[in-house]
Amino acid sequence: MSDLDHKPVLRVMPGPTDINANGHIFGGWVLSQMDIAAGIVASRRARGPVATVAIEAMKFIEPIHLRDLISVYAHVERVGRTSMGVRIEVIAERDLGATEVKVTEGLFTFVALDANNRPRPVDTIA
Repeated sequence: MSDLDHKPVLRVMPGPTDINANGHIFGGWVLSQMDIAAGIVASRRARGPVATVAIEAMKFIEPIHLRDLISVYAHVERVGRTSMGVRIEVIAERDLGATEVKVTEGLFTFVALDANNRPRPVDTIA
């Protein structure tokens, strides 16, 4: 299980349309799942809307296979005036849950947004 948090933010199973020519899941598919989970955590911390502005230190460690159940773990790692970094880790469960494999990780940076979609301080309510 992930060291980030004991409860995943998101759990999802890729489908047949998510497979690339090598028989693995598209990197873009898992990246979108990570962005969704990170956005949930960031918007809760910012108490309002946020936007992804950077993806740092993204690393694909193992491929994701069809029928893997992925769990996306996330936590806020750092908070600035208008931005925050959210650490993401993805674990794949294989063999009907008998095996867990860390497949990817990354650090996503989000900016808190005001009503005009401009950066606002993280610690104010939108």
